[in-house]
Amino acid sequence: MTAVDVLDPAGKKQGTVDLDEATFGIEPNVPVLNQVVTAQLAARRSGSQSTKTRAEVAGGGAKPWKQKGTGRARAGSSRSPIWAGGGTIFGPQPRDYSYQLPKSARKAALRSVLAARHGEGKLVVVDALKLAEPKTKQMVECLKGLGIEGSALVVTASPDEGLSRASRNLAKVKVLPVLGLNVYDVLKHQTLIITRDALEQLSARLTGEAA
Repeated sequence: MTAVDVLDPAGKKQGTVDLDEATFGIEPNVPVLNQVVTAQLAARRSGSQSTKTRAEVAGGGAKPWKQKGTGRARAGSSRSPIWAGGGTIFGPQPRDYSYQLPKSARKAALRSVLAARHGEGKLVVVDALKLAEPKTKQMVECLKGLGIEGSALVVTASPDEGLSRASRNLAKVKVLPVLGLNVYDVLKHQTLIITRDALEQLSARLTGEAA
């Protein structure tokens, strides 16, 4: 077990907590991280691109000219794909880009990114994170007290509307409940701030003691 300090919002030590070596002491698995991030980004694609086929393009109801006797090639519709303004052949259609990776791979990737943040010294554990008022100024002061510079991901045990409102105007700060913690958001932010309760829930989730 590796012990890390538990801080209060002012940055004062309130004790220590043991980190599970099976989660925070492993060597990050970069290929699995890449697979999980790629899957996450694929799931976020809207997949709404669309082109019209010859059946969907307006017009073209009448045969442009008679079949024989004009000296021109046969034509049945001005909406043919070979005509200007006609339909599109094999164009993109709305689709779902998401796909599922095995649960074991997703857990391995989350363990890897947590181990990476801990190894970099960018994992901050706080006893509790409550603001006097849900205001941006309060959030800025809290981050300053914790010595946080740059972007930060704040993970709480349950959804916290006050923290979310206080960080809404901070472009480099994001607040997530532990159930929403994911590899992409951890990698996107330089520092991971997690409450003691959220850390306990996360450890149970990764060791299989909770869903």
